[in-house]
Amino acid sequence: MKPRLRFAPSPSGYLHIGGARTALFNWLWARNQGGLFVVRVEDTDQERSSLDSVKAILDAMRWLGIDWDEGPEVGGPEKYGSYFQSERKAIYREHTERLIGSGHAYRCYCTKEELDRAREELKARNPKAQFVYPGTCRYRKDQPDLPYVVRFKSPQEGSTDFVDKVFGPITTPNKAQQDFVLVRTDGYPLYNLAATIDDHLMDITLVVRGRDHIGNTPQQVLLYRALGWDPPEFAHLPMMLSPKGEKLSKRHASVSVDEYRERGYPPAGVLNYIVRFGWSSGDQEIFSRDELVAKFGWDHVNKSDGKFDEKKFADVAFEHLKRPELTPLADYAKNVRPFLAERGLASPADADLTAAIPGVRERARSYKDAASDLDFYFRDPPELDPKAREKLLGPEAAARLVEFAQSLEGLEPWDAPALEAHARQWCEARGLAVKDVAQPARVALTGRSASPPLFDVMVVLGKARSLARLRRAPSLIPA
Repeated sequence: MKPRLRFAPSPSGYLHIGGARTALFNWLWARNQGGLFVVRVEDTDQERSSLDSVKAILDAMRWLGIDWDEGPEVGGPEKYGSYFQSERKAIYREHTERLIGSGHAYRCYCTKEELDRAREELKARNPKAQFVYPGTCRYRKDQPDLPYVVRFKSPQEGSTDFVDKVFGPITTPNKAQQDFVLVRTDGYPLYNLAATIDDHLMDITLVVRGRDHIGNTPQQVLLYRALGWDPPEFAHLPMMLSPKGEKLSKRHASVSVDEYRERGYPPAGVLNYIVRFGWSSGDQEIFSRDELVAKFGWDHVNKSDGKFDEKKFADVAFEHLKRPELTPLADYAKNVRPFLAERGLASPADADLTAAIPGVRERARSYKDAASDLDFYFRDPPELDPKAREKLLGPEAAARLVEFAQSLEGLEPWDAPALEAHARQWCEARGLAVKDVAQPARVALTGRSASPPLFDVMVVLGKARSLARLRRAPSLIPA
């Protein structure tokens, strides 16, 4: 069987950057091995789950370029059933009854008040003690008319062992386990039961998730064995932490994938940064998507947690924006358009936009920055920086630009070398330095004192627009 990996988000909000990293590692291994990547929605918490969250998570994954072979909006083989856990209740009920019938689980009628009282009594005796369910209902006779949860009857001797592909052999003494809850009083399964059943019935061969789930794994291994199934392989990933080593939250960084999209980061740059939390390939820092797929392997995944570095994140994203082999010109143009629209600019022609981008991509650190740098190309007249006008565009300089524009009327070809050569000759004939014309021309053409190379700007603007902007220079002088 081909390797089958899954990402199983809980749709209670946005796609967290840590969740995106988990999805990425699953996706990379599936693609590296020629396997299948499955998305399964863990929406059994009906109060917190919503279809809007499902859509937001799937949209974020699609933006990142993490595609899935089975799951919502894609479907899959009929034998696997629904990819929404809320639609699989009958499956969970069937297997719960199997566990009860085989003596591996039981109905627990203890009320919340009874359990809270037991916790308080323990705390009074030993404030540092961890409450463990005492097995009150292990051998209690069924009373179907009372509300109940279903608990797993954990073995009290021996140990539960598994080998993690990242952390190696892990042994948990069974006496350290308690009779954990499988099904709530509302009939919905908890994570351990639903994930175990679904991973088996969907033929998942490797379960990859964050290290914070490693404590769940012995319980799931017990469930696999109780149901007569072989467990899949497991791989737990080091955590993404704040700069202070705390759990990553909004206090420390943007933790929603959507926030990085809204801030104008390239999706491949986001993937490149988050893959480095726990994985490396020699000294290489910057990877294309294809390189990540080709090079990814578990032998290069380490155990150490990583601290989120917002500056490093931005630097990695910038490398992707700068390099055409990582962000092709067509992709750059497509991704910068929404940010141009945010600025109220009409959608430029493809040819005009792709001609303008090379002049800004060396300095624009995001698509949002790029849209700002490109603004003057597509806004007529360009927004004028008052400080640039005051410093560089006086009456004499403006009048000179009108003369310069007239001299350009018959220039052919309209390209950067020809424009530069003409400007030098024209200035030399008048005893001027090129900067005496170039600096005020930059303000008239772009509204700014800094821009891409002047003659490249004039080529992108074209002859008619360049001459029109130069000729209107006197109107920019305050009355």
